[in-house]
Amino acid sequence: MALFDFAAHIPRVTLPRGLSVCSICQAWPAQAICSPCIDRFAQPMVRCPVCALPGFAHACPTCCASPPAWDQALCAVEYGFPWDACIARLKFSGDSASAQTLAHVMQHAPGVEPALESADLVVPMPLSQERLRERGFNQALELARHLSPGKTLRDALLRIRHTPTQASLPRAERLGNLAGAMVVHPAQAGALQHRRVVLIDDVMTTGSSLQTAALALRQVGVRHITAVVFARTDAPHQTDRPAHFGVGENPGHVSHRLGSA
Repeated sequence: MALFDFAAHIPRVTLPRGLSVCSICQAWPAQAICSPCIDRFAQPMVRCPVCALPGFAHACPTCCASPPAWDQALCAVEYGFPWDACIARLKFSGDSASAQTLAHVMQHAPGVEPALESADLVVPMPLSQERLRERGFNQALELARHLSPGKTLRDALLRIRHTPTQASLPRAERLGNLAGAMVVHPAQAGALQHRRVVLIDDVMTTGSSLQTAALALRQVGVRHITAVVFARTDAPHQTDRPAHFGVGENPGHVSHRLGSA
């Protein structure tokens, strides 16, 4: 029998839809990130319920002294190996399809599903037009669509001023970089008033971006804000964390003052 005749009689194996090589351990066949890797690298951690900083079962000292403009923060993983590479592929390699996998990890993090169920609306962090042209998509919007497609309000927040990337700036300069950069879309202000909102982003570092967005939402009367992020960076020393507030007033919570998270 000729080789090609023999090959023609080999049964063709069809992998279940969605299976590929795990992007972390390279296991095959697997989901984009396999279950063993999720179990290994996405273990829940005790976190401050307000800013999601690890190591605090209750509100951390900074949040007690100067709470942010949001009410609660939840995150799925610590920013670091292997998740930093996964986020980089999503944001900088045009791999928007990986948002579904990261959203799956987010959805199964403690507290996220109840927050989504109780929310009236899910709002993604906005990108400037310049950044949107560079990437071709908004990673926060892609995550929000997979987390709660029926509640996602894609244009609720607008980034009206292009700013340098937050990662390129020292911690103390991040909030000033975003001052006046985000507003609520005028057509969506009424839909947001008195609502419970889940605010979605990929990474929280100092919280300056989330703070700016949350303040814009408070200005139109949003009643409750839960910030949900895929990854949260750790603060090496608590004394390095700037106060959440310090410039201007938060109309949603009279006790809040604007500042860097």
